Amino acid sequence: MEKVLSTLERRFEQHLEDLKSLVRIPSVSFDGFDTAQVRQSAEAVAALMKKTGLENVQILEVPGAHPYAYGERLNAPGKPTLLLYAHHDVQPPGREELWKTPPFEPTLREGPGGVRMYARGSADDKAGVIVHMAAIASYLEAVGELPVNVKVVIEGEEEVGSTHLPKFIETYRQKLQADVLVLTDTANYDCGYPALTIALRGLVGLNIEVRSVAQSMHSGMWGGPIPDPAMALSKMLATLVDDNGRIAVPGVFEQVKPLSKEEIAAYEKIPYDEQEFRKQAGMVPGSKLLKEAVNPIAQIFRFPSLTVNAIQASSRKQAGNVLNDTAWARVTIRLVPDMDPDKVLHQLEDHLKKVLPWGLEVSMQQDRGSGPWAADPNETPRSQAAFGCATKALGAGYGKEPLFLGCGGSIPFVKPFAEALGGAPALLIGVEDPYTNAHGENESLLVSDLKKACVSQIHLFDELSRAASKVMK
Repeated sequence: MEKVLSTLERRFEQHLEDLKSLVRIPSVSFDGFDTAQVRQSAEAVAALMKKTGLENVQILEVPGAHPYAYGERLNAPGKPTLLLYAHHDVQPPGREELWKTPPFEPTLREGPGGVRMYARGSADDKAGVIVHMAAIASYLEAVGELPVNVKVVIEGEEEVGSTHLPKFIETYRQKLQADVLVLTDTANYDCGYPALTIALRGLVGLNIEVRSVAQSMHSGMWGGPIPDPAMALSKMLATLVDDNGRIAVPGVFEQVKPLSKEEIAAYEKIPYDEQEFRKQAGMVPGSKLLKEAVNPIAQIFRFPSLTVNAIQASSRKQAGNVLNDTAWARVTIRLVPDMDPDKVLHQLEDHLKKVLPWGLEVSMQQDRGSGPWAADPNETPRSQAAFGCATKALGAGYGKEPLFLGCGGSIPFVKPFAEALGGAPALLIGVEDPYTNAHGENESLLVSDLKKACVSQIHLFDELSRAASKVMK
């Protein structure tokens, strides 16, 4: 271990340069962006896999999907096989004028917690690729081989909901069989304070368009008797939550289990400070916290939330004196366990149709996204062993034991792949922190936590190798 860890220390700057190279590729997987860039990103990841020492490196594809990169190293007989996951696609950059430096030009500068790398994808999730590669490279250079078997799969469409994941699993199920699933795509509790994620919220979405007239019109000549579709849509959206921000769509909250005494006791142990939470979120002074649970940290992963992701009638640039013909919005709901994605979507759509004012036309397009997921670290002896190994590994890497937390976000890959692997334990580890601002402008990665994550991954390989008989099928 001393040789492996000293190798990481010596080579860490090169791993940081590898991350910069990946980040410079604008691999936005959303419609309307250059698909060639996503393919270039997959090819760059595959090249990095080969350089690292992985074998059987290839681009995995299914029709219509952005490409996955795959590599393996299966030279440890009698030891567990780990399926290591990350994704190389990224969110759109957002409002480029709000970035302090160009979104796809990685820049190191001081920020919360220390030196941070600012760039789209720096943390979510190209850093996850580097954590896997750095741990593998450190072992191979230091001692010539890994103490476990690894299969590495780097997805190319996670940020758009892993639309083709069912087909991918059907096509490559046998290739990807493993004893433990390790995903590096979640967040720590704070800078330097690790977390193991044991719950993910699901996600469903609805695109809504309200139409009033055939074309946009002069607001002076026609405004007044003609209903404004933007106002109609605003009235509809305002009915979706109550005055405390709680989802008010009939039937949705009936699917949410109340907090148990045991949950309340566990959530009260989370080291929460309201002022620090407000600072991390960047809340404006005087804004109200919309509290549902014991504290906002627990609320984020234990209760559903509704968000208007985008709304448009015209634009700031094109804001003329017109009565717009249509108004459009995208609404998403984050789901928690026991919520049925299809049922929630139908409830949302039915409600919006009922509150549509003035007899206007409305069209809606559903996006089913992914369902919620939760793991019980003590569910089986295998789970106990795997989570025990991860706890020791993160403790060694960060100098403190991780918290077991839920995550308010969604990773569509987790639930179907855990099921496809026959209930294999899923260890969700990440490098994000409350200041990362993933999906927003000025996304960043705390460099010191990237190194700690790499150290933790090295220890995780070692711990799982030692616990082989307990974590293997």
